Amino acid sequence: MAPVFGRRLRRGAVTSAVAAAAVAALAASQAPGVTDVPRGERTAGAADTPPAGDSATGDSPYYTDLPPLRSPVPLAPNGEAEAGVPATVLDAYKKAESALAEAKPGCNVPWQLLAAIGKVESGHARGGRVDADGTTLKPILGPVLNGNGFAKITDTDKGAFDSDATHDRAVGPMQFIPSTWATSGQDGNGDGEKDPNNIYDAALAAGHYLCANDRDLAVEADLHKAILSYNHSTEYLNTVLSWLEYYRKGTHEVPDGKGVLPGDRSDEHTPAVGPTPGGNGPSSDKPGTRDRTGTYHPGNGDSKPNPPGGGDDKTPETPTPAERVARLKDAGTGTLAAVAGDAFAGRVQVRTESTSGSAVAKVKVKFRVVGDTDARFDGGARSAIVTTNATGRATAPVLKAGEKTGRFTVRATVVGRTLTGLDYTAKVTERQADALARTSDKPLTCEAGKEFADRVEVRATYKGEAAGGVTATATLVKSAADATPNDKGPYFKDANGNPVRALKGLKTDANGLLKLPRLYADDAAGTYLLRVVTVGGATLTVELKVTAPATPEAPETPEAPATPTAPATPTAPAAD
Repeated sequence: MAPVFGRRLRRGAVTSAVAAAAVAALAASQAPGVTDVPRGERTAGAADTPPAGDSATGDSPYYTDLPPLRSPVPLAPNGEAEAGVPATVLDAYKKAESALAEAKPGCNVPWQLLAAIGKVESGHARGGRVDADGTTLKPILGPVLNGNGFAKITDTDKGAFDSDATHDRAVGPMQFIPSTWATSGQDGNGDGEKDPNNIYDAALAAGHYLCANDRDLAVEADLHKAILSYNHSTEYLNTVLSWLEYYRKGTHEVPDGKGVLPGDRSDEHTPAVGPTPGGNGPSSDKPGTRDRTGTYHPGNGDSKPNPPGGGDDKTPETPTPAERVARLKDAGTGTLAAVAGDAFAGRVQVRTESTSGSAVAKVKVKFRVVGDTDARFDGGARSAIVTTNATGRATAPVLKAGEKTGRFTVRATVVGRTLTGLDYTAKVTERQADALARTSDKPLTCEAGKEFADRVEVRATYKGEAAGGVTATATLVKSAADATPNDKGPYFKDANGNPVRALKGLKTDANGLLKLPRLYADDAAGTYLLRVVTVGGATLTVELKVTAPATPEAPETPEAPATPTAPATPTAPAAD
């Protein structure tokens, strides 16, 4: 490890005290019990650390450049070139983090870890030299793993991935050997293929590989084991940890193809035994090197470089599609409005133009939902990247409104550029109904002072379909022409049992049904009206009849018993 720091710190012209502190800081982060062992003599460490040849890369060479060190701990990048990550590559790392948060929620993979490994393995796909779909412009191949200075791995894929039918080679921006890709490969961009040369596929695969054996990368010991499973070397561990900490301090996007290319390789530190895979000659020859611009400087007898990732000589490049864009213009976006829960009929459409006004194709445009809303693009994402077509147009995916009403913004920007973006206002309104009907035609009648036997139930519809989640009010109105609450007649009861004649905030269920609370009648007989109104203007008036209480019949008065008649007084006989 010391030779790497010595070379890197001299470049930075820092003091020896800072160098010593930096070495101590990284040494303290080493996994317990891990030491560097010459290649070909390594054995398995912890139970979940595979032996050499079973690592993701087959322990292939890697870049040993370290982040700028102005103190024992890397400072915030502050715009430093090393902090820049090519736009498409950065997008792939972040999308992999999101996908892993759902698929492996207990693993806690930060995108900065994927970025650290991507930097060490391939310099972020050679500084972001990828096409619009994230596939490298040229295959990225590591040295032939034939045992000459590297692990020896006999061909496992018949040359399908690495074009070598004799021995394996690490492939792609995350440098997977074919046998590992066969079991760990992923489809990160949803195109139905698992391509190790595609940064979206490779970044997601790297995340799954690091999560093996139920690791939780928020735990330091598991984090170290995961990194060492990628390459069995303490130097590799510390290099990745350095970049991880650096990227956690902050980073920024740079255009594809404009990332900083690494210069130092792990296989340059100790001369290999025998001829090297790149044709560098015997071990007595000095190997060639690449400087930080990517320019190759040949060694003794060296005619062609073979850095990790199979880099090629620096040549002038034509501007990337993103670099050709001078402005972003609206391309006919209509009104963005939707009812809660519905898809927006309009979609954001933009056009990328050059200085001359011509269309620029193959430009990545990012659409992002901004603001306090639960509206989301298809798949539940708050953002989406779309590549412009031959006419320079990019159309955002379908946007679906959530339940939260109000306004928010959809923002369109060019990935990898600092051009002014376009903001579009979108509005979500409450769910609506345009018709209401009772679910029963049974008359609603109640005797004064009693409870209605039947509850009122209505069904709301919108354009003929059930209108679920629609807000409604129910009011016992004074008359058909006067919608103010009545002060007599039927009533509902509140939580305390007190009469109320207006209810607000009612909601229909998923089937558009709304069953009102029970109704009661006071002592006033007559015909009354109940009016139900929904958001959207649907109105239904229901007639309620309260009858007077029946007058009980008076009981019959029993006849008084007859008064007994006094017996007649006998008449005295007449005198003669």
